[in-house]
Amino acid sequence: MGRIAVAAIVTLWVVPISILVNRIVPDSYMDEIFHVPQAQKYCNGNFRSWDPMITTPPGLYYLSLAHVASLYPGIVFTRVAPSFSAACSIQILRSINGILAVLCSVLVYEIISHLRPNLDDKRAMIYAVILALYPLHWFFTFLYYTDVASLTAVLAMYLACLKKNYWLSALFGIFAVFIRQTNVIWMLFVACSGVIDTTLTFHDDNIQMHENDVVVEESSSLIAKGSLTSKANLRKRKFSRTKDVGKQVPQFTRFSSINQKLGLLDEIRAMILTMWRMRFKLLVSFFPFVIVLIAFVAFVCWNGSIVLGAKEEHAVSLHFAQIIIAHLYLLADNRHYPFYLWRKVINVHWSSKYLLIPAYICSWFSIIKILGESQRKIWVVAYFLATAAVLVPAPLIEFRYFTTPFYFLMLHSQMNGRLNWSLVALLYIALNAFTMFMFLFRPFYWENETGKQRFIW
Repeated sequence: MGRIAVAAIVTLWVVPISILVNRIVPDSYMDEIFHVPQAQKYCNGNFRSWDPMITTPPGLYYLSLAHVASLYPGIVFTRVAPSFSAACSIQILRSINGILAVLCSVLVYEIISHLRPNLDDKRAMIYAVILALYPLHWFFTFLYYTDVASLTAVLAMYLACLKKNYWLSALFGIFAVFIRQTNVIWMLFVACSGVIDTTLTFHDDNIQMHENDVVVEESSSLIAKGSLTSKANLRKRKFSRTKDVGKQVPQFTRFSSINQKLGLLDEIRAMILTMWRMRFKLLVSFFPFVIVLIAFVAFVCWNGSIVLGAKEEHAVSLHFAQIIIAHLYLLADNRHYPFYLWRKVINVHWSSKYLLIPAYICSWFSIIKILGESQRKIWVVAYFLATAAVLVPAPLIEFRYFTTPFYFLMLHSQMNGRLNWSLVALLYIALNAFTMFMFLFRPFYWENETGKQRFIW
């Protein structure tokens, strides 16, 4: 019932806003000038032509073909388009992300319910709906971009892994990488999460079994001793039994060692030892992820780069502070909010970017603290490394790159309380309303080599 309610609520805003966006912005916006023509080439059966400015794999375009094919009988019946290629209009192509956004919200609900089984169904539903409003995800629901499809594939991969269906998880991993190649990092993170859960859960179970055996042996010894005492002095049997049990029988509520927070090095040591003991089981379970990784490495070696097109402009570079260090793209491309952050905040004074460093560091410590309350230390380290591996090599400062790590953070945070979630919901709604208003009713137009383009502000 919960997943149906989530899907219905998200659909209630996806449909009308999609209609509004398509009516006011019927032409390609920003990177749609690359994605839409490429998808339409595929609809025409031209799979050999490739726009050299497109950096991501063609996964979204193949998914769009399946989407258009599923709608085509209805399109023919209603005479909306005379042919399959004509059916690949920008409106139809954009609608795939609307459907994926609904599916993504259901995946979020399922993951929350799995990670927090004690959470009632109504709250899990509310949390999923609020996360569906996350501005960087919400805005691109109505455009033909790879963001929504990428997040949906990653979350599907993660949910399958949580349910220990590792082969299905790897299949979703292939699809995720085929949409956006940096998702190989999140595939490795998901696989690592599965290995951590499998090995350390096995380790904890062994400790629990050992402690239970010790308790049983102690209890049996006490029972035997009480029996001997009762035989030696039948007249004091009742008094002796009460005294022995009250003083010597261990309490089952005593603090167990598996409930103690192990240090990071202890977790690593336990994980390595358990991995060796379970090596054959782990190899069978996680071998599909290894195959995907090998295939990806082979592709990078063959292609000479991780990106498909515009290799020179998207060369890997060390970029440790995404919102502090300026770059060519940030200064040259004023279509993005980071440009205004740079112009109004960071570049106000030469020292501004350095003054932001403490805030940037404190934010990461806060994230680590939040995750540390509910996750193993080694999981938090894996999350930090995966996030850094996605963000640091990227030369383009873009808030959208934070979407996937943000969702992992929120899914694993233990934030509760109606006030907290209400404030988050109000913030998201306000940002979405402002951004969509500026996009639809206060755009500016910029003449360039591709013609007149519509941009926010």
